[in-house]
Amino acid sequence: MEKIRLQKFLASSGIASRRKCEELILNGEILVNGKVVTILGTKIDPDVDEVIYNRRKVSINEEKIYILLNKPIGYVTTAKEQFGRDKVLDLIKINKRIVPVGRLDMYTSGALILTNDGEFVNILTHPKHEIEKTYNVTIKGIISNQDVIHLSKGVKIDDGYLTKPAKVKILKIDEKNRISRIQITIHEGKNRQIRKMCDAIGKKVLALHRSKIGNINVKDLQLGEWRYLNETEVKSLIKQKN
Repeated sequence: MEKIRLQKFLASSGIASRRKCEELILNGEILVNGKVVTILGTKIDPDVDEVIYNRRKVSINEEKIYILLNKPIGYVTTAKEQFGRDKVLDLIKINKRIVPVGRLDMYTSGALILTNDGEFVNILTHPKHEIEKTYNVTIKGIISNQDVIHLSKGVKIDDGYLTKPAKVKILKIDEKNRISRIQITIHEGKNRQIRKMCDAIGKKVLALHRSKIGNINVKDLQLGEWRYLNETEVKSLIKQKN
């Protein structure tokens, strides 16, 4: 086999996204033929060189797996959990190593994709590809049209970071209980971004559910259920670049 960059090999093996694999290399967590490699751009021959990560030999996955999960509240999306909390990987009983694509916080439910295809992870998580994510948000208080305009144009979070334009619409307003339901579509992936956006307009999030990734939704999946993505769905996510 032709020599390829180490980070690409690791990503193709389903270890993580290419960016995360680069971090593993820089952190000295990858061994090639028994020696620690920390130089990005190092090339290897998968048919000849032995690559070790986490004390296990790494090999390229022949079969690519793509799974859509309707994540319940109370599950974390980390592959390793040191505090004994339930993990999304506990819900998917297959004999293949897969990783979550991006993250949903413990108290957010909804669409989450898991795969062993590192290049696919990179496409869905890299900002330049701008994959849309749609959230249904229940907030405390009555949202105004001005709030919607503000969220749509961008609000400041995280020490002044201005969010990119979003699609926002009101789904329902409960005047009696002073609760509003809105839908927000973004193509960024900042940590807890939807919650912070709502905080920026003075509204507390009571419930948060990611209903869609790209054009793929979880309306036919009960919480905790999962299914394989078909080839058409996978291609649609790869092609969705604004």
